Formats: sequence, C-alpha cells, structure tokens
Amino acid sequence: MSDTSKDNNSAALGAFYARLEDGQLVMEPYCSCGNQLDEGYNCDKCNKHCQVPDILCEDQATLHVVEKYTRTSPKFRNFNVMLGRRKTTGE
Repeated sequence: MSDTSKDNNSAALGAFYARLEDGQLVMEPYCSCGNQLDEGYNCDKCNKHCQVPDILCEDQATLHVVEKYTRTSPKFRNFNVMLGRRKTTGE
C-alpha cells in the first residue's frame, strides 16, 4: 500500500503565476518547491514532473483577465484560479 501512495507522489503539484506586463498576460509555471519549471513542467531542483492545476494571480486586475479566459477558452476551464504570490526559493 505504501508503494502505491509513493507512486502517486512522484508528480509534484505546481502552479502558474500570472501577472500583467504592458497589458499582456504573462504566466510562468513553478513547482511547489518554488523553482521555475522547464517547458515540460519538470523541476530541476527536486527532479519531479509537476502537474500544474492552479493559476495564482498577483493582483485583482490579473485575476479579472484570467477569470475571463476561464469563461471563454476551453484551454483555461479546468484551472483553479485565485489571488496568490509566488513562493520564493530563498536564493
């Protein structure tokens, strides 16, 4: 039983951190350890492949834009959207 739960934990959870830059939405994927993920959602720091189910928006304006996308774009519909700040890695 512990082997099964260990296999389930082989993928870490991460989040996209969203912000507006010059009116454009910018989203970057980060691991739960705070490290930025590569384009395949792999973490070089903890060597895990991450699932990225959440979008954390840095402010209310960003949240408004992302919520609009979740209502109008099938690609955004399955994300959990909320206000939040990026976890720092301490570097």
